[in-house]
Amino acid sequence: MDILEDKTLVFPSKVENISIAERLIDDITEEYKIGEEYYGNILIAITEAVNNAISHGNRQDESKSVTLKFKTEKDKLIFVIEDEGPGFDYDNLPDPTAPENIEQPNGRGVFLMKHLADEVEFNDSGSIVELKFNHVIPEN
Repeated sequence: MDILEDKTLVFPSKVENISIAERLIDDITEEYKIGEEYYGNILIAITEAVNNAISHGNRQDESKSVTLKFKTEKDKLIFVIEDEGPGFDYDNLPDPTAPENIEQPNGRGVFLMKHLADEVEFNDSGSIVELKFNHVIPEN
């Protein structure tokens, strides 16, 4: 059922380039007829991952790139986002829902990804994240 085929986008670490990820999500949801009930989760999780790669991983260094890969596997959408940064300790992040963190302006990206995607896996010290959305592609 690979309509779009596997796709890889590489772009400089500029916050404005989050729109590249947004357009890809729009194309994918239209092409694969992804329901509105999944669209928001996919859009927010992927844009958070791309924003983290740009802002935290590559520190908005435009000489560094973000790679966004997309593929399907049966009824799953799989996205891999990679930056050129040093990574981070993804197992020991502060809880953004804890009272002392509620008012913090950031620190919710990984929390959102983990709650919106069906599977989230970090590799390579955290500079690569894979997000899977299961059972979102309708059967023909």
